[in-house]
Amino acid sequence: MGYGQHQSFYLRDRWLNKGIRNIKEDSRFFYDKEAFEKIGLGKNMVQSLRYWVLATRVAEEQFNSERKKVYNITHFGEILYKFDRFIQFSDSASIIHYHLSSSKEPSTAWYWFFNILNQTVISKDEVLIEFIKWVNSNEEKKISDKSLKRDIDCLIKLYTAGHAENDPEEVIQSPLYKLDLIKESKGQVYKNNGKPEVIGLSALMYVLLKYKEIHNVDTISVEEIISNEALWGKVFNLQRATVINVLENLTHHPAFPITFTRTNNLDTIRIPKIDPLEFLEYEYARKVEALK
Repeated sequence: MGYGQHQSFYLRDRWLNKGIRNIKEDSRFFYDKEAFEKIGLGKNMVQSLRYWVLATRVAEEQFNSERKKVYNITHFGEILYKFDRFIQFSDSASIIHYHLSSSKEPSTAWYWFFNILNQTVISKDEVLIEFIKWVNSNEEKKISDKSLKRDIDCLIKLYTAGHAENDPEEVIQSPLYKLDLIKESKGQVYKNNGKPEVIGLSALMYVLLKYKEIHNVDTISVEEIISNEALWGKVFNLQRATVINVLENLTHHPAFPITFTRTNNLDTIRIPKIDPLEFLEYEYARKVEALK
């Protein structure tokens, strides 16, 4: 599992665009000693960006023919760079959030906070206490409490950094701020119920398609969507009535509708046969066309 790799810097609005652009020009950009000057960020921020491009899955680390580590843009990164490089679609922010929170690696704090922690209102101090307990019972090696505190601080900032008046650095807001999934007030942390109109139907369908791909299933129940890790109820804190509503909407998709069968005992969804990233490319092409 992964901790503290973000150097305490939350992701900023334009960072992924900068990261993708520089990786496209030089796959060993992050191993360049002058990288911070070329990209216009501090040295620690460049290290942070290196983490964020991997954690959000816009890039992956591989070995080239000379057995040197390089960064390559993923299919998702290419789609984002082509259609929404400044993360203006809320679907993009939602998918980035999903990538961070749906698996234990490399953003363990995000996975834990959205999938394991059940409380929706909790003090910030208690969040850290619970996270430390969970890590200690799931890790063989000791992880420093300071590192775990930095993770929790960064996680909360990522969803709440909007417009701060005092710190000029904070003027550059997080791209996930717009999702309104977390609120912090007077030492309390609130998990907000996700709003489908903010999350985006394309992102919600993408999550279903990824679940189908990862678990090799064609059908899924409403209960699973609400209760299973890496699905709507956990990742976006969607409530049952909202889930049902969204599913009804997705039965009307013009090209890739779901089939939603409702019975007394079990509500079943058949997920369409389409690769998640092909679906995303189709959706983003439609969005961009609609904006012309």
